[in-house]
Amino acid sequence: MTMEGKAVIVTGAGKGIGRTIAMTYAKQGASVIIADKDADGLKQTAALIADAGYSVLSRVLDLSRPEEIERFFSDIQERVDGIGILINNAGLSKWKSPYELTVDEWDYILDTNLRGTFLCSREAAKIMRKHGGGSIVNLASTRALMSEPDSEAYAASKGGILSLTHALAVSLGPDRIRVNAISPGWIETGDYEKLRQADHLQHPSQRVGKPEDIARACLFLTDPNNDFITGVNLVIDGGMTRKMIYLE
Repeated sequence: MTMEGKAVIVTGAGKGIGRTIAMTYAKQGASVIIADKDADGLKQTAALIADAGYSVLSRVLDLSRPEEIERFFSDIQERVDGIGILINNAGLSKWKSPYELTVDEWDYILDTNLRGTFLCSREAAKIMRKHGGGSIVNLASTRALMSEPDSEAYAASKGGILSLTHALAVSLGPDRIRVNAISPGWIETGDYEKLRQADHLQHPSQRVGKPEDIARACLFLTDPNNDFITGVNLVIDGGMTRKMIYLE
């Protein structure tokens, strides 16, 4: 699999899964464009990619601000010859009781995670259709399918991303733009060695996930040879959403 010569945008690339996805595409020969509202994290990711000898362009971007999204894509369009792939990875959460969650907090999470994903997809698609199509991957979450307490805004945003994904897949299909989603489960972005055996063994896969698991899935879904795959939600959670759990 190679992404040689393709321009790939990865949002939320300042750390964690987004950083790994960006580096993975760079290693595949893509021209990587990274965005994040965290300027320091973004700078670190850009340095890691550049120091490894790969092409990278970085921009600070707050997805809760529509005008910033429009400026970002306008700028990118002037600097690259088309966009082949968009990975909508950026997102945030707030664990707070629904009795206490404010309207402003709800709006900020939905505006960033859901509206931001839509606007990035729309602006990227405008460019993609001029160049024969492209591929979009939206990072959702298994929390779109199941929940813990006090996660209402985050869960709603990720559930919306799943619906948005299949709607965009149908709307953008005639322009040869594929749109898919990935719903990660527990993906450890900290010190993997500090995880307990119990953490691993609760997964049917017998281990906790790594950012590389998601990056490889992005490569699969955006591979031009897989152009029959669109509108799907790929759950990558070590089997946890298929595991019945009862108290002893």
